Amino acid sequence: MRNKITRPISVLFLFVFIISACTSAAPVETVTPTALLEIPTATITSLPTATLTSVPTPAPALERARYTLNTAIDYDAHTVTVDQTILYPNHTGNQLNTLVLAMVPNLWQDSFTLNSIAIDGTPTTTYSFQGQRLDVALSSFIKPEGVITINLQYTLALPFAEQEDPNISRPRIYGYTTRQMNLTNWYPFVVPFSNGDWVLHDPWYYGEHLVYDAADYEVNVTFADPATAPIVAASGFPEQQENFTRYTITSARAFALSASREFKVSSLQVDDITVSSYYFAFNEPGGQAALQTTAEALQVFSQRYGPYTHKTLSLVMGDFNDGMEFSALFYLSRDFYNLYDGTPANYLTFVAVHETSHQWWFEQVASDQALQPWIDEALAAYSERVYYENMHPDLVSWWWAYRIDFYQPQGFVDIPIYDGQGFRPYTNAAYFRGAHFLEDIRARIGDEAFFAFIQDYLAQSRGKIVTATDFFRILSEHTSTDYSDIVRQYFQNSY
Repeated sequence: MRNKITRPISVLFLFVFIISACTSAAPVETVTPTALLEIPTATITSLPTATLTSVPTPAPALERARYTLNTAIDYDAHTVTVDQTILYPNHTGNQLNTLVLAMVPNLWQDSFTLNSIAIDGTPTTTYSFQGQRLDVALSSFIKPEGVITINLQYTLALPFAEQEDPNISRPRIYGYTTRQMNLTNWYPFVVPFSNGDWVLHDPWYYGEHLVYDAADYEVNVTFADPATAPIVAASGFPEQQENFTRYTITSARAFALSASREFKVSSLQVDDITVSSYYFAFNEPGGQAALQTTAEALQVFSQRYGPYTHKTLSLVMGDFNDGMEFSALFYLSRDFYNLYDGTPANYLTFVAVHETSHQWWFEQVASDQALQPWIDEALAAYSERVYYENMHPDLVSWWWAYRIDFYQPQGFVDIPIYDGQGFRPYTNAAYFRGAHFLEDIRARIGDEAFFAFIQDYLAQSRGKIVTATDFFRILSEHTSTDYSDIVRQYFQNSY
């Protein structure tokens, strides 16, 4: 049969781990979509005790934090120099005398060098820096709804993204390979403040540990040698300036950038959204198929859930063994392209759909990816089913059997990444059992109520960080049918 997929043991071992989860001068092929729906060790600086005084602060001018990153890249030297400004509005409801920033590149030894910090234009040394966490003591409180300006200057020495044994280390994305540079979680950002504390979890060898507030970004990029500058895929909308390219995006969770001199690019328009596929030579069939699939999924989810909120969406062939979502950009593993068989019954298709859906369930509606990962991952997994039922209804049964039930998933859906007892048990529970939970809820309350709930969940939660309590509260507003037995079947906690 054309849609049958053979499972070589070595490939299957690789793929059970991979689940998740404008350009510079280069010809861009415009493709017309078809069949789219109409409908590490750190140096620690001592933290002096600051004298705190309460001073008046101006009225807020920002709905969200604003990040401006003036970024100079030396592609061949694998270095990045950044002058970054953060305008941070205090919407926490608390007076703050400390800010906590995530500094993820510092998890790689010698990758991150902090040159200076200034608060409201005044240099400061009252900070401590250890691992991925930067604590900055303030000389005065930031009152609720006040705004503070943070300027940081730093240099990144990118590590080689060597792919290690996936049983002991998650695939590497941040850094460079022989043909690609990837800037992911590469800049300091103020972490969310919730229930009286800053939210910055420890990293884990599978799953995601970071939680992001929505923010606005302006990233200005220059290259050391403009004549040999690589092709760039980025989260933001590109505007070519005289000596640099400016990328902008609003209400985004995480700005990512990928660059390569070897990228081939194909693009198409879906309404007013530019969808672009970045892939390497000899992978054009997969690159085009991933582009078509992403465009289809974009239309399906826009109609079933609610509108996509950005001007661009980039899908990037990653020179590593992983798929991963960021704002208006996601990666697909090179192996998906290499094994693409020309049909929609394969990993390249359903993982492209999965990552596209994260532009709703991660980007628009965020959650605590470490403690409640099911909130976005179960919805992303189930979104694959929504795609297939709309675009390839004859493959829905195949999808359940091959993608979900092949692993005979067990376990409670609502486990933190730290309690997953390994990558396979974790994904079986949070992703695949999560998909079964949503299917059972849909069957119980009916399609009309189910999709009304999903659309309202998106509308109420857009731009926020939600919890399981929020999920079930909104669900209960759309049905009077009792589903408590389903919750007990799939969840270890009561909601």
